[in-house]
Amino acid sequence: MRNIPRLVVAATQSGAGKTTIVTGLLAALRQQGWQVQSFKAGPDYIDPGYHALASGRPAHNLDSWLTDKALLPDILQEETQGADMALIEGVMGLYDGGRQGISSTAEIAKVLHAPVLLVIDAKSMGASAAAIAQGFRDYDKDVNLAGVILNRLGSDTHEAMIREALDKINIPVYGALRRDDSLHLPERHLGLVPVKENRERELIGHFGEVIAQRIDLEKLTALAESAGPLLSGAPLQLNECRYKCRIGVAKDEAFSFYYPASLKVLRRLGAEIVTFSPLHDAQVPAVDGLLIGGGFPEMFAARLAANEAMRQDIYRLAQSGLPILAECGGYMYMMESLTDFEGRSHAMVGALPGRTEMTAKLQMVGYVEAELAVDSLLGSKGEKLRGHEFHFSKEQVPVAAEQAAFTFRKLRNNAAYPAGKWLKNVLGSYLHLHFAGCPKAAESFVSKCAAYRQKRGQADGKV
Repeated sequence: MRNIPRLVVAATQSGAGKTTIVTGLLAALRQQGWQVQSFKAGPDYIDPGYHALASGRPAHNLDSWLTDKALLPDILQEETQGADMALIEGVMGLYDGGRQGISSTAEIAKVLHAPVLLVIDAKSMGASAAAIAQGFRDYDKDVNLAGVILNRLGSDTHEAMIREALDKINIPVYGALRRDDSLHLPERHLGLVPVKENRERELIGHFGEVIAQRIDLEKLTALAESAGPLLSGAPLQLNECRYKCRIGVAKDEAFSFYYPASLKVLRRLGAEIVTFSPLHDAQVPAVDGLLIGGGFPEMFAARLAANEAMRQDIYRLAQSGLPILAECGGYMYMMESLTDFEGRSHAMVGALPGRTEMTAKLQMVGYVEAELAVDSLLGSKGEKLRGHEFHFSKEQVPVAAEQAAFTFRKLRNNAAYPAGKWLKNVLGSYLHLHFAGCPKAAESFVSKCAAYRQKRGQADGKV
């Protein structure tokens, strides 16, 4: 395998400034002529959008729960074709993840044999920053914690104090950033505002300029080039181009949560991917199946409701038996109504029974194992999939066990509960999947879309 230079940027905890720093690094390196392929550790859809805006390349996710960790070297190898370097942004704190550290930044760094830079929010601390860095370095000796980036420093004196303390324990400083309100990305209830709504190219350029001044890019790229051999794990095995079908993917401001490598799996199975907008289009293009992913339908509920032509077209297709897979925000859209944060109810597609409402409290976040309770688009009853949930909405009437499409089991505490709905050929739930981690489910979905295409062609006298 090609030994791609690579580097992980981790942090002590969420909110330390990883995404701003990685976005700035991507912009700064791009300005210097580097082709940098970025990755995000964990099940994140929003941060990669900022990566792509800064680097000019689609960003990808690396997750050892959603996909087998043995796949990660091959995913990195495949997606870095044509790139000079891989830059991987961590998730939460360096050692945080699922139960027993599943899919933590540390685990991913070890699988990829990549050096790690630790971002420390140094606001309101001095030499304690060195104690924190030493603890992170010594906690797991198999993690190559090569240095730190100091963030939110107050002054030159503040920086010198911490550098002196770090020098005593032989931890290099690769960069030091001041407190700066201009280094800020807008946020809301699920985290950052998606790039689809916030295409702040000037802001990204500013990040790059600041990072170029405050981080030693030459030293950083040399560290990336020092990464050890990247060993092949377990390449993904698929029935390449076995099926012929067109799958419509909802993609606009309201629906944008897709992993590029996950959609690539559908293409490799033979599906042609065409995008459409439930917000802006009047009807669905000619397709043999639909994938409506997550996003922020609650922020655009009035506009989604107002596009009655689109809602009616999707309802009609659902009644005709078109295979439709709806994840999280897509699940909310496929139900009868959505009540927003202000308590206003908006009509949705109505292809699945039930109503959802937004809440001020996070309802669920974390990894789940999903067991199919019925034969459906994703496979046969009893088959198990690995996925992720993250939502502030809830169903007004909880799913009854006898009506559920899945049984979800939380990874953290093993709690089990009924989830999702299956009606006609529509499958919806709060589950987010990565098809590289469940290729059999991907093949099941694509095969059912191909079967619908053939059935429709026979009915039209075309097959």
